[in-house]
Amino acid sequence: MKILLMGNPNVGKSVIFSRLTGVRVISSNYPGTTVGFTSGFMKIEGEVAEVIDVPGAYTLEPTCEAEEIALRMLETGDVVIAVVDATNLERNLYLTLQLLERDVPVVIALNMWDDTKHRGIHIDVERLEGILGVPVIPTVALSGQGIKELVKSIPGAANSRISMNSRDERWAFVGNIIDQVQQITHRHHRWTERLEDASVKPRTGLIMAAVVLVTSFYIVRFIGENLITYLFDPLFERLWLPVLMKLSNLMGGGGFLHDVVVGKLIAGDIHFVESFGLLSSGLYVPFAMVLPYIVSFYLILGILEDTGYLPRLAVLLDTAMHRLGLHGYAIIPTLLGLGCNVPAVLATRVLESKRERFIAATLVCIALPCVSAQAMIFGLVGKYGGGYVAIVYGTLFLVWIVLGITLNHTLKGLSPELLIEIPPYRLPPWLTVLQKLLTRIRGFLIEAVPIILAAVLVINILFVMGIFDYIADFTAPVITGILGLPKEAVVAIIIGFLRKDAALGMLALSTLTVKQLIVGSVVLSMFFPCIATFVVLLRELGLKDLLRSVGIMIFFALIVGGALNIILPDFHTVR
Repeated sequence: MKILLMGNPNVGKSVIFSRLTGVRVISSNYPGTTVGFTSGFMKIEGEVAEVIDVPGAYTLEPTCEAEEIALRMLETGDVVIAVVDATNLERNLYLTLQLLERDVPVVIALNMWDDTKHRGIHIDVERLEGILGVPVIPTVALSGQGIKELVKSIPGAANSRISMNSRDERWAFVGNIIDQVQQITHRHHRWTERLEDASVKPRTGLIMAAVVLVTSFYIVRFIGENLITYLFDPLFERLWLPVLMKLSNLMGGGGFLHDVVVGKLIAGDIHFVESFGLLSSGLYVPFAMVLPYIVSFYLILGILEDTGYLPRLAVLLDTAMHRLGLHGYAIIPTLLGLGCNVPAVLATRVLESKRERFIAATLVCIALPCVSAQAMIFGLVGKYGGGYVAIVYGTLFLVWIVLGITLNHTLKGLSPELLIEIPPYRLPPWLTVLQKLLTRIRGFLIEAVPIILAAVLVINILFVMGIFDYIADFTAPVITGILGLPKEAVVAIIIGFLRKDAALGMLALSTLTVKQLIVGSVVLSMFFPCIATFVVLLRELGLKDLLRSVGIMIFFALIVGGALNIILPDFHTVR
């Protein structure tokens, strides 16, 4: 199917075109002319359709080369989307009537619909639709409002029965339509409408987005850390730890079965992170490490959704995210990944295509350190200067951009257009927010926790059997030769498979230079995600894509770590 976007110049055709096709477009000149046009692709009912942004024209009675080309291109289209400036309905309807006289199905996009409200212009859309005999969809190209309805209406595009004999007859009919469907009154702009407009305009919208995202991040971190400190850690330490110690005594305090079920005793005690037992680390990882951030993030996410801000944030960032092969809603897993990678991978479900979910999940696991890892980065590297922390985060940010662009250009498939509703701002219905939060928590507990427990059991058995020691010895030359880290760092990397902050903490036990701390922090952030993220990644992507993602992680971690080892000077030694 070939869809033509036609209309007067400066009616928002190009913005609607970008909403429908994303940013992967082809710019060309019409054969034998200097008149340019752009084409792209979108999906309609599961099939790929070509969309062409036809040069702007005021009439199909050509007065210039651009209008001649528009007339020629009209003969090749299967469907025409006539883009009309709703604030200039009378001027735009002349070309629209000419299109309706042609033997081609037409849908009308009544664009700049928000401006009609601001200017006190009232248009009876149903009446206009009845007069013209084709679907008429109000749209706001800048925010994406109405684009989803426009796409749905394309299969129902209709041929109109309108027929005119002269220019004067068309203008007379236009005047008659305006008298029937349009009224103009004086109206003041409400403050909520001003806020809605400001939040999708690039200059003001980006400032608002920065404030909202930073505030949300700190609230998520505050709630998550306090849930761990004052609820989950006390529950495990005061209630569950005595039970495990009694079980450990009953099992003789050691042996293969003891180490698999309870975990290894460290200085005669059970440590929930280091003991690696199914009932110790296996329960602590999903419930005390991950669940608090699941609760805090999904609470904030629900509030942002139900106030109406999240769709505006997605629209605002849509073009930038398309450069990475994603669309605006990828900001959700991106933001979540800065708290915990597990819910971030789960949040990739909001993305429409398998390709997008793979790119988003891989970027989260490689370039976004979770909040506990960030705390250790600040603790280990930050005490020697903020500039060193900036190197770590700057490197990860650069990896995020470069890897995203690379995956976007190497992975086959389309990056779907962003089709979302833009609701007005409103106070969140708290009962609905709570219900969604409980539903999402239940989904995590049912889907992710059993997989995490099974994975911890398998990893624990391998650890007890000494398989990890063999891996450490085997990879030591790579760690020391390419990354410039001491052999002991191999153990930290393996521990990072269970928990990144514990792995980073193990680096502090060795005598390292600041350069080695920077390299170690970057490599541990980019290497295998923690076991909880790893198993959820398997659940969401499948084995084949998981292996591809892991291969990318290993390759980029070694390349970036090796490059830092070569580029960075030796600063000073940590004692």
